[in-house]
Amino acid sequence: MSAAQPGRWDGFATRLMLAQLGVLVASVVTAAAVAAAVGPRLFHEHLLRARGSLNDSQVTHVERAYLDSSLLAFGIAFVIALASAGLVTWVVARRLRRPLEDLSSAARAIAGGRYDRRVGPTGAGAELDVFARSFNEMAMRLQTTEDTRRRLLADLAHEMRTPLATCSAYLEALDDGVATWGPEASGVMAQQVTRLSRLAADLEDVSRAEEGRLTLDLRPVPVQRLLDTAVATVRPRYEDKGVSLGFRGGAGPVPTVRVDAQRLGQVLTNLLDNALRHTPAGGQVWVAAELDVDEVVVTVQDDGEGIADDQLPHVFERFYRGDTARDRTDRGSGIGLTISRAIVDAHDGSLTARSAGTGHGATLEVRLPAHRGSDG
Repeated sequence: MSAAQPGRWDGFATRLMLAQLGVLVASVVTAAAVAAAVGPRLFHEHLLRARGSLNDSQVTHVERAYLDSSLLAFGIAFVIALASAGLVTWVVARRLRRPLEDLSSAARAIAGGRYDRRVGPTGAGAELDVFARSFNEMAMRLQTTEDTRRRLLADLAHEMRTPLATCSAYLEALDDGVATWGPEASGVMAQQVTRLSRLAADLEDVSRAEEGRLTLDLRPVPVQRLLDTAVATVRPRYEDKGVSLGFRGGAGPVPTVRVDAQRLGQVLTNLLDNALRHTPAGGQVWVAAELDVDEVVVTVQDDGEGIADDQLPHVFERFYRGDTARDRTDRGSGIGLTISRAIVDAHDGSLTARSAGTGHGATLEVRLPAHRGSDG
């Protein structure tokens, strides 16, 4: 018998039986003690009042008969109670043992890495059913985490393969004398090293954000200032590709948000880079900001490739690529939108995507709580 499973005399049924027996014995002993202390005296007093023609020996005989009958009654009652307690214990233990064994078996399976294991309704009471549902939720979260970990490792290996293969090919060419070290080889190597460094930094950022370890320097900042900085940062890349970048918005007060300006600037830059990546030459990208009740809404809209309906739920996943896959030589690491959503979430905001379908462009919308203070 393994140490992980309790023995026959250390199981739930035995413990329940011993507990029932202890309660039963305590109850019978208490009742017997009270009856022995109070019953004979009360019986004797009543017997003296109603003795009539009974002499002393007859009174003594009647009292002895009372005591004997009381003891016999208590003995029979004790045996019946013991049998009843044993039967009830057996039924309850049998009813509880199976769901508990199922839960224990499922727990061992999950401890062994089988995160797909689930337990069904126990039928043994609301408490155990709640426990079973909580157990299944825990197992589902563990399975999701494990699936994410495996997918992340696979995607990370896939993302690293191209720059590492490029570096390896150039090194072999240099060793074989096929190529010489010059500006071209130096530029390619530097580009691939930069890509790997960016990938490592992006992975660290998204992990810190999703685990709640992202340090934010929150200050009131006008949204327009953030947009101007982000647009100025990406404008050269837009000009190189021939994509127009402009502002949309109406008159009115400039909304202010209390954010980490550097982190929100990273978000806006990621969104603009994403729009550029999916907009062909000659296309247009618009940026807008407006106040919606207690929220500031920032939108980045393009008239590029668009997003298919089945891809919309996945655009913020790490390394996700749909049918219109990004060029592997682009500037993105594949997790820019993932980082952006994590940063926006850390600011108690939301980041969503919508599109009318492939070929109809896409809109990324950031919602942040508006800052109503006078500072800033």
